[in-house]
Amino acid sequence: MCAALIGALSSALAWADASPDGVYPLMSRWGNVEYGMQGAAQEKALASLAKEADALAEARPDNAHVLTAEGIILASYAKAKGGLGALDLAKRARKALERAIELDPRGDDGAAYVTLGALYDRAPGWPVSFGDDDKAGELLSRALEIRGDGIDTHYFYATYLRDEGRRAEARRHAQQAVDGQAREGRDSDEALREKARRLLDELS
Repeated sequence: MCAALIGALSSALAWADASPDGVYPLMSRWGNVEYGMQGAAQEKALASLAKEADALAEARPDNAHVLTAEGIILASYAKAKGGLGALDLAKRARKALERAIELDPRGDDGAAYVTLGALYDRAPGWPVSFGDDDKAGELLSRALEIRGDGIDTHYFYATYLRDEGRRAEARRHAQQAVDGQAREGRDSDEALREKARRLLDELS
């Protein structure tokens, strides 16, 4: 899985400060693993978190918040694992995120759409996996409709447009990411703002 995917996973989240469904503490630990660990240690920690997320989703199969968290953790684990071993994880992440969207299309401020769009954008295409540029664009556009001022939504749509060769549109969305309002307590938004600045330089 492409390394660019992980920024989408981290930035897409909009968790409440406290969650009775158990998502917040799980995702707080995920953030520590994602930002503070690398290599084999990170992969091992993500494998453990994935098991916990799966168990939580099994206990709460109709909770979109939980399913979005499960999908993000599984996608992150897929990225860390890489290679053919990541494909099954990516498919499981897709299933969880699609179910989350089915249950609550606007849940978590479109987090499931951002992450699912990144998965479709970065996963290999048929017959290896489900990667699909058109589907990625559709999902990322939907995330923008839900959260039009998001740094993450504009940044990842900009990278998608760049990869599609639509450079003028990519520059516009990258600029909107740079100018966007960071969410309180979300360091990942500022990290993405810096990536958006570098993307603007690349597209100039």
